This record gives sequence, structure tokens and C-alpha cells, in this order.
Amino acid sequence: MAEMITSPKKGKGRRSPKRSTRVDMTPMVDLGFLLITFFMLTTTLAEPKALPLIMPADGASTPVAESKSITLLVRSDRTISWYEGTGDDPEKPPQLRHSTFSAQHGIGEVIRSRQRAVAAKWGDPEELIVLIKAENGASYGNVVDALDEMKINRVARYSLADITPQEEKLLQR
Repeated sequence: MAEMITSPKKGKGRRSPKRSTRVDMTPMVDLGFLLITFFMLTTTLAEPKALPLIMPADGASTPVAESKSITLLVRSDRTISWYEGTGDDPEKPPQLRHSTFSAQHGIGEVIRSRQRAVAAKWGDPEELIVLIKAENGASYGNVVDALDEMKINRVARYSLADITPQEEKLLQR
């Protein structure tokens, strides 16, 4: 509450006595804390953003046609290596090529050109199957960037797989 404090007259004069005002801020502080508490309790917290990922069921692996697939090897140095097919044929080792996550001339362009090749041979670009394999030092962010490329380029079928020892040897060369 506000109160008026009057000071006694000092000396003789015609002046009116000076009055000092003092405002009690306690109710204002109480109101401030009530408002802070109200807004803290009624606000919605940011929901965590998670990438929806559908994992295959356990069981035997599904054979993938070499002409319909491309394998991406996510590297630890923010680059990505890739080859056409699955690399299962020991007589015909894969031709490893390198790319980046760049918007122009990056892995997205490689995926789009592979979609066009699959569409020309099989009649539908959704026949493309992408296998994503991460090197042993690759960061989670790089794998998410590879998954983002799948969404950006509308790849219908892709899978996360473990990197094989043969592919690790290819990356070391």
C-alpha cells in the first residue's frame, strides 16, 4: 500500500511542508510471481522431433536385384561413398565413388540419376532400393542427412544395414 510520510517543519516559512511518498512493491512482486507461475504451468513444452523409421521384421533377408539398388556408405568425414548394386558378387567387386551432401552435385543428384535409370529399365522410379550403411566413426547427424536425402528425393524403399568387412576395406583404400 502507498503511504504518506510527512516531515515536521524545520524553520519558519510560508512553504508548505514537503511530503515524501513511499510505494510498497510487495503486492507487485507477488503478482509477478503469480503470472510467471501461471505461464510456466499453462505453456506447452516443445515436443521432441523424431525421425519416423520403419524397421524390417526379423527373419531371412530379402534378395535385392543389382540393377535396382544402390549402396550408400556414410563416412566419418562428412562425405559419402556409393556404388551401384549390393556388392555381393566377389567376382565383380563394386566401383566405389565418392560424393558429399551438397545441394548441387551431391548425393541427391546421384540418387535422382539412379532413379531415372531404374525407371528406364523397370518402368517405375519407385523400384529403386537404397541400402544405407554407416562407417564405424560416422556421426548420427550424417546418417540422418542420408535419411533426409531419401525423403527429399522421394525414395520409396530404403534400408539401414550393417557395413561389411569388405566394404570397410574398400573405404580404407
